[in-house]
Amino acid sequence: MRLKSTIIFLIIISLVFLGSYTAINGADIGKIKIPNAREAVELGLDLAGGVYVVLEAQTDAQGAELQKIMEQSKAVISERVDGLGVSEPNIVIEGNNRIRIELAGVKDVQEAIDMIGKTAQLKFVDPDGKEILTGKNVKGSEPQYQKMDSSGEQPVVSLEFDKEGTKKFAEATKRLAPKTEPTEKIIYIVLDDQVISNPVVNAIIDDGRAVIQGDFTIEEAGRLATLIRAGSLPVEMKEIQSSVIGPKLGLEALDRSIKAAAIAIMIIFIFMLIMYKIPGLVADIALTIYIMLVLIGMKSLGAKLTLPGIAGLILSIGMAVDANVLIFERIKEELRVGKSIRASIDAGFKRALSSVLDSNITTLIAGLVLYGFGSGPIKGFGVTLILGIIASMITSVFITKHLLKLMVNMTGAKNTKLYGA
Repeated sequence: MRLKSTIIFLIIISLVFLGSYTAINGADIGKIKIPNAREAVELGLDLAGGVYVVLEAQTDAQGAELQKIMEQSKAVISERVDGLGVSEPNIVIEGNNRIRIELAGVKDVQEAIDMIGKTAQLKFVDPDGKEILTGKNVKGSEPQYQKMDSSGEQPVVSLEFDKEGTKKFAEATKRLAPKTEPTEKIIYIVLDDQVISNPVVNAIIDDGRAVIQGDFTIEEAGRLATLIRAGSLPVEMKEIQSSVIGPKLGLEALDRSIKAAAIAIMIIFIFMLIMYKIPGLVADIALTIYIMLVLIGMKSLGAKLTLPGIAGLILSIGMAVDANVLIFERIKEELRVGKSIRASIDAGFKRALSSVLDSNITTLIAGLVLYGFGSGPIKGFGVTLILGIIASMITSVFITKHLLKLMVNMTGAKNTKLYGA
């Protein structure tokens, strides 16, 4: 038992050390280059700069009507450039009829204009040029892979119509589907007056679902799906100004913040070792895993790292430590009444679980509210907070418990002083 536990523990320690080293220094494995955490996670406007674009609404509307148009345009642009809420763009209405958009990490002004400037007017047109339905009848659009007969899987955009769109599309496909002679009838899918797909109607489609096929990459399919899902701008927006902007704080501030974060984390690690001995060591290992999980999550979501984000990461580490402190104090209480170390660990985790769940669920609710009702950096912080809570629960409840049991098997279950009692 002791040998098996020691081998498993050493394997875990080796993986944690390897992951930490890779996160700090990166790695080269043959032709595969793994970037370090600083290179992998994208930086926000305050650290890396980006571009800004000013758009002007081409409308004669005034007063409350113009204000409504500008708010709608801002909401559509926000959805297009930051559907998940983690890239933290700065989008503000300037004056009465202008919108300023600042995008972090974008170096090409034209790329920004392509991202936000399309009107995204989607139409389905029959061979005679008659409009079948429009983008307003599309209630869902997602990128996905579809299996083709000869070329394997191909990226497509799946569409789901509303009730009116389902009826119109069914009527059109019924009219265009081949009767007796195999004549090809095409429905043209047009975006901003450009044909993006021309599927052949082979059968009646009455389930309210369709697919846009084209020579897409999965990234292009994703951008197209976002444009369609976000909807059309209420008026034409004309670019009147654009430029590259430098970082507000710069990489020097990032280096200082990372150094401060490292010092704070080391102090937390030392405190846990002094206060809780072996459980403290286990907590330090679990916290290292926690940090890696959060960084992997941020990279997967495409989250931008800002100085407030670094502060939030350090704060979330403190929250993760809170859960460990609560559990370890319960374990110490069980040891003081004379229970064995193994029994104390089981009882301590069981007694602390409800408190840990309550505190994390309330914080998770706060994160969901921030994500649901916030915008820009607030929405992004909500996503990061939710990610941190999930990672905290995984490490503090499950990983810590199993590592602690491995340590008991390795060191024996007699010396309670090693467990903080």
